[in-house]
Amino acid sequence: MAVSSSCYARVFPPFECRSEPEFSATLKPDIPSSNAGKYRRTFAGIGGSSFSGTSGLSSMILRFPPNFVRQLSTKARRNCSNIGVAQIVAASWSNKEGDFSGVPAATAVDAAAIAAVEIFSSYDFLSSDGSLAIHAGERLGRGIVTDAITTPVVNTSAYFFKKTADLLDFKEGRQTSFEYGRYGNPTSQVLEDKISALEGAESTMLLASGMCASIVMMLALVPAGGHIVTTTDCYRKTRMFIENFLPKMGIKATVIDPADVEGLKSALDQNNVTLFFTESPTNPFLRCVDIKLVSDLCHKKGTLVCIDGTFASPLNQKALALGADLVVHSMTKFIGGHNDVLGGCISGSLKLISAIRNMHHILGGTLNPNAAYLIIRGMKTLHLRVQQQNTTAMRMAEVLEAHPKVKRVYYPGLPSHPEHELAKRQMTGFGGVVSFEIDGDLMDTIKFVDALKIAYIAPSFGGCESIVDQPAIMSYWDLSQSERLAYGISDNLIRFSFGVEDFEDLKADMLQALEAI
Repeated sequence: MAVSSSCYARVFPPFECRSEPEFSATLKPDIPSSNAGKYRRTFAGIGGSSFSGTSGLSSMILRFPPNFVRQLSTKARRNCSNIGVAQIVAASWSNKEGDFSGVPAATAVDAAAIAAVEIFSSYDFLSSDGSLAIHAGERLGRGIVTDAITTPVVNTSAYFFKKTADLLDFKEGRQTSFEYGRYGNPTSQVLEDKISALEGAESTMLLASGMCASIVMMLALVPAGGHIVTTTDCYRKTRMFIENFLPKMGIKATVIDPADVEGLKSALDQNNVTLFFTESPTNPFLRCVDIKLVSDLCHKKGTLVCIDGTFASPLNQKALALGADLVVHSMTKFIGGHNDVLGGCISGSLKLISAIRNMHHILGGTLNPNAAYLIIRGMKTLHLRVQQQNTTAMRMAEVLEAHPKVKRVYYPGLPSHPEHELAKRQMTGFGGVVSFEIDGDLMDTIKFVDALKIAYIAPSFGGCESIVDQPAIMSYWDLSQSERLAYGISDNLIRFSFGVEDFEDLKADMLQALEAI
């Protein structure tokens, strides 16, 4: 499993809390001096005279034991008019005494209004992605104040203001709120923070599906008349959008092989390229793009790089750390992991995500908070599932490659894969999907698929249940055989997503199905 130490930022507009004398007395938590430097919690928005010191906001440092997870007391929340205000307090944990980076110095502090400009949450006490997937966005506090271990679902289409003065404060930047369900939700924000922690991103936004995430990202970042570079092997619907819809806005596309570095250089030299967008690994042949190399090349030309990391998951690959500007996931797949919810996400710098979020607020495609809850729930077992799927897929790829009725296997973990060495450098696991070709024709391949007893015949991948599909039929059946072959899709191609079933059961089922042809 990948190991990371993540720090991510959340930026909120200034807000206002009404002071109350009973609450505004200086707080002095009783923490043993031996632990005083170990845990640090920065409060950025409780009104009261305790903030009237000359050093401003940065002087208000409160220390609490590690199990203190409530963000605001009940009385403090009564003094703040919207549920969004509960988001103003985030925890910053560090073993370095006096390291207050990320906590802005206030130039003026009013007893009734504290400006929160930038909040950092550091999970440096969690050393692995597995722990982050469970606790990030929740363990140190969240925008919903509750003693519940699990994050509640906030089902609301809008957020109210107690009086017009509060609405004016919000509109003029003195108070924070989600305002409307399309613009944000406390449950969804927990999921955003969790994914940001895993990706090492400043910001993450959620959308209704992975396809929605890709489309909104391109519409937000590529101007009319712009140019995009993408790769030959990719999800068909993504290719259709790039080839059929972007040209209506005068946006041109150059399509290259995932390993064609010279082709990328040529496209960058000959065109004003706004965006290089590719999957890595790709669908369905699991080709890998050298993320660091293409990022370096693109950035020299002022071109953004977005990687669709769905087939890798945030645990097997860190696209942002490798140099990409953005990373997209279909959360429907490994992140959700239970074949029961649709969702997409985009992670990157606050500047880029804010631009995409503005477009998203116009276009819609909002993730339902119930779906966000299901994905949060699914992420609790993400590291366990991905570890099992990595192991099973690797072992099954070796079994398949050695089988006489299998013509070819496509899996980054195999030495026979064209980008195997690259995959070893930039991935910590090779994923749970294996593509392979049966040594036979369309009907032989159908016989194999129909003989399987465990895997479901279905689209999608990454869930607990194994799924098999024949891309020629599942995704390209509307095209002729010659048209399919132009995309590399042969009639005998299989894409197999391994679930978390027992390896020996899956192996026995695979072997008996191969014997049926």
